[in-house]
Amino acid sequence: MSRREEMTARLTALPANVQGALWLLLSAVLFVVMAVLVKYLGQTFDPFQVSFFRQLFQIIVILPFLIRAGGAEGGIRTKVLPLQMLRGFVGSSAMICGFYAFAHLPLADAQALNFSRTLFLVPLAALLLSEPIGKRRVIAALVGFGGVLIMLRPTGALDPAALVALLGAALVALATVLVKIASRYDQPITLMFYTGVGGLIVTSIPAYLVWIMPSWEQLALLAIMGSAGAASHNCFIRGYRVGEATVIAPFEYSRLIFLALAGIVIFGDIPTIWTLAGAAVIIGAALYIVRRESQAAREARAAEKTVERLPE
Repeated sequence: MSRREEMTARLTALPANVQGALWLLLSAVLFVVMAVLVKYLGQTFDPFQVSFFRQLFQIIVILPFLIRAGGAEGGIRTKVLPLQMLRGFVGSSAMICGFYAFAHLPLADAQALNFSRTLFLVPLAALLLSEPIGKRRVIAALVGFGGVLIMLRPTGALDPAALVALLGAALVALATVLVKIASRYDQPITLMFYTGVGGLIVTSIPAYLVWIMPSWEQLALLAIMGSAGAASHNCFIRGYRVGEATVIAPFEYSRLIFLALAGIVIFGDIPTIWTLAGAAVIIGAALYIVRRESQAAREARAAEKTVERLPE
């Protein structure tokens, strides 16, 4: 048995929720690598150009998996092309907003505002997926947006980069809803492929207009940034595929801790009390919403089983 096979065997022998938590922690580490490089490269390159390379290297990274899935017959073929392209456009726009925020805000601030995406999911899921939302989830979302207000206007000043970060969070929530719809028809590798394709279409012309030819060293950093982002997304999917959302979701928020440490050590950005307070409210509300959604899903499955057992 090779060392890789031995490590895989050890991982699969762990409880499912432990596996999910480890995948999310690995996703968080890779995400921090990407975010740090985005902030560093953002000092030289426009967010459109950084986003272009992020999508380009994502497609390069997933090419072997596309081939394994059957190429045009497997990973590329889709039953809902307009939906996939729309999702790619929305997701890419969210990425551009996120990269702009990372370049112009402290890393912890940008990520804390990004976590408000869970709050936007509540009304979007009700409008687009016709999902019922209870009073408790609505209240939790409103409390979470209170945390956003704490971060946005603690002294009356309004940072445009913070508004861009908030717009990115809303677009991430919309992209998540579109993923839920598209995943009914296509496999995850197909979703990742069209995210990359849509991203290249969205960013290519703006990137060309602000293009700065990268040096070989910068190109290597852009490649690491794009590969780390794609790998982080893959680990994120794997984590939620094997683990229960209510159990492993807190590990996703380790990104904020890692990013805060990276911001302090690398860029000298010390989080303010407003960032910490607002982030605590946002994360608390988001975790409550995840818990309520999981509980509602369990109750729905239990009700379905009860109906199936009833005599005709």
